[in-house]
Amino acid sequence: MPAIPTGDAAIDTALEVVAVHVGRPRVIGEVRGEPVESGIAKAPVAAPRLALTRTNLAGDRQADLTVHGGPDKAVYVYPSEHYPGWRRAGFALAPGGVGENVVLRGATERDARFGDVWRWGDALVQVSQPRAPCFKLAMHVGRRGAGRRMIETGHCGWYLRVLAPGVVPTGGPLALVDRDDAAPSVQEAFAAMFPGTAGAAPSAPSAATVERVTAAPALAAAWREPLLARRPGARP
Repeated sequence: MPAIPTGDAAIDTALEVVAVHVGRPRVIGEVRGEPVESGIAKAPVAAPRLALTRTNLAGDRQADLTVHGGPDKAVYVYPSEHYPGWRRAGFALAPGGVGENVVLRGATERDARFGDVWRWGDALVQVSQPRAPCFKLAMHVGRRGAGRRMIETGHCGWYLRVLAPGVVPTGGPLALVDRDDAAPSVQEAFAAMFPGTAGAAPSAPSAATVERVTAAPALAAAWREPLLARRPGARP
């Protein structure tokens, strides 16, 4: 992501929405004879625009709202730059394959910072937390090890909260309109939760690292609270 000018200069980061995907929950497999329902299987949106509310894109839903969806996980973004690596590792995945809503070009986890605000069509959205893979990713992909690979590489993508709903385009540029340069990146937060990811130290994060990540005002509570519980000296 190019450097962001300070002061009154325009912020230009060359971010691009490659495609938008939505889907409704359906059965994707079973565990111990019980069906597993998920909204991870999504299809590209053909229409040039669609509505975005505080919690969902039009046509998109989640199956288990205790761990998926909600205001801090309204939209899931995944960098298109990661797909060649998935394929080299033997996963037959195309954009949209990990269940993302937005296939993004121009930024990865290293670039995106908590609190980044993007103008997307009529809407304003904000980076809120990384994605943590669960067993449904491997079930959807059809191959064990998908979640492990996401953790090992740090290619997790991230969620957006909606600050201002609106109608959004399914392709074209995104404008970064606000950023705190001191905020931690998505990569930093993911490495704090999953030590050893993407070359990070395999040991538990230091108190200073946890403090830096959890101090970000825009970081979702669902990510902040488990990290605070893991900091050195925290009471069980």
